[in-house]
Amino acid sequence: MIDHIILTVSNFERPVPFYAKALKPLGITNFTDYDGLDGHPDLKGFGDGKRAFFWLKEGKADPQAVHVGFAAKDHAEVDAFYKAAVKAGGKSKKAPQARILSWLLCDMGARSRRPRYRGRS
Repeated sequence: MIDHIILTVSNFERPVPFYAKALKPLGITNFTDYDGLDGHPDLKGFGDGKRAFFWLKEGKADPQAVHVGFAAKDHAEVDAFYKAAVKAGGKSKKAPQARILSWLLCDMGARSRRPRYRGRS
């Protein structure tokens, strides 16, 4: 199962309104933004109102600048996926590791994190 996709766009000015209009009939809205911290870029999050799974990242637009994250049940499944991908000819920048990437907006508007299993994407 695909957990999330990140597309890199040269700026947010045109893509955010475009995707907001195009995805609306599918029930997908731009409902959360992530203000980049510690070198992480700003992101615009689209989803079903409960969870963002389609993200836009501002940066150098490049056909290779696409990030796809797959959902895994646990570390063992992440490791099995990683080994199979490398064996099939995939290239690895670094080994899989648990990352805290999911941001939730609290009722008061503060951001909090919750851990999710994420392997190499």
